[in-house]
Amino acid sequence: MLASQRHERILAGLRDHGAVRIADLTQELGVSDMTVRRDLLELAEQGLLRKVHGGAVSPQATSHEPGFEAKSALALDEKRAIARAAVRLVSPGSSIALSAGTTTHLLAVEIAADPRLRPLTVVTNSLPVAEALYRAGDPQLETVLTGGSRTPSDALVGPLTEAALASLRVDQTFLGAHGVSVEAGLTTPNLDEAATDRALVAIAGRTVVLADHTKWRTTGLSVFARLDQVDVLVTDDALPASDQEAARDVVEQLVVASPPDGPPAPQSQPTQTPPTPAPQDGRTSR
Repeated sequence: MLASQRHERILAGLRDHGAVRIADLTQELGVSDMTVRRDLLELAEQGLLRKVHGGAVSPQATSHEPGFEAKSALALDEKRAIARAAVRLVSPGSSIALSAGTTTHLLAVEIAADPRLRPLTVVTNSLPVAEALYRAGDPQLETVLTGGSRTPSDALVGPLTEAALASLRVDQTFLGAHGVSVEAGLTTPNLDEAATDRALVAIAGRTVVLADHTKWRTTGLSVFARLDQVDVLVTDDALPASDQEAARDVVEQLVVASPPDGPPAPQSQPTQTPPTPAPQDGRTSR
């Protein structure tokens, strides 16, 4: 069994039971005690669990933020399915905003690969999102990248970012989240990133949240939106039916995606035209 498969099994156990024991994991995974301890250490370093004597527990209200690369490999098939479902919500001729995150990055890859979505204006505070769109090399795909300070998630945050967003208006904002729950809403470990996400919600005609099943019932330090502020929640079919029903009771629309049966959308080769930085007064230029 690959390390990534073991990690998914460990995290699934945490989601189901709130805690896992090393003794149980060695039997379930068919590996040594030392291998399980090494797996728990790696997941703890990524902020996905908290080690305790004899096992691990789920991190509650964690203030630790895993880096972009650490999060990219987790639930990858589910994230790709969500991105492919979400791209169907994008209309040519519209303006959208994409927050930072690994799932919104995959949505940007889908957008870059689909010329039918042109013309399109995308506002983002994510460096990986801006890079994915830039590589499309399409002048009809306008990318507006905010300024700001960089976080471990490769997001640009802070007063400059919020000022750039304040006087903009987009048709839809697509948001990722560290955690989603009916009680706490949408949360993130980073206080500055939460403020930027609130600004992205404020400028949107419609708010779309992209969150795979591993985010459900996880709680970060800072709340940036209530779940009833979400117009569309796009998740994957590994989310239990009871949680799907709970989400349907709160959000306007729930979209449940199935994992893809093919490779991710390819990225185009880069051109010489960089993304357009957002001016401080928030106006975009064409």
